[in-house]
Amino acid sequence: AYRMKQNDQNENDITERIQKVRSMWALIVEMVTSLKKDKEVVDSVLEDYVDPCILDGSDVVLSVPALLTSRVESNIYRFCTGNLYEEGNLNFLTVIQLLNEALMTLRDERCPCKLKELYRIEDVVASYKNALRELNTESLRRKQEHCEPMHQSLLRKQQIWESKWKMILGQCPFNLILRDDLVSSINFN
Repeated sequence: AYRMKQNDQNENDITERIQKVRSMWALIVEMVTSLKKDKEVVDSVLEDYVDPCILDGSDVVLSVPALLTSRVESNIYRFCTGNLYEEGNLNFLTVIQLLNEALMTLRDERCPCKLKELYRIEDVVASYKNALRELNTESLRRKQEHCEPMHQSLLRKQQIWESKWKMILGQCPFNLILRDDLVSSINFN
């Protein structure tokens, strides 16, 4: 009974494995057939079955709008370096630089409010800095007016301390230290 049960279990495991392999194989076949057309296109380009494409830009004609031309020419930083065509071929670096400049122009035209907002924020920050500087100056002035200097404060505290000891001991404690006869000079009345 145990062997029959174990054989049934082994047969079930084998059947499950076969089923998994078949489903994986079906997925692989489906993927290969779906990529067949893409593979043919890539093969035709790699093996030059069709007319080979040359990306030198010799057949491309670009027209630059007057606004972009004037902006590029008046730009003090001169981002665009070189001509659009060099030796009859398109200069891709210059084209990319022109496209970047065109995008910046478009951004400036579409979002002028952001620049105004930036200037307003800069003005607010500058006014806050001025207010902070004025407050710090006023605070320093008040400290100098109302707080006595540290040296004067220490002298006054020392005088108060000495007067308290004179009231209790009848003399300054520093005089007690300097004298030899400490016990006889103190009155305990």
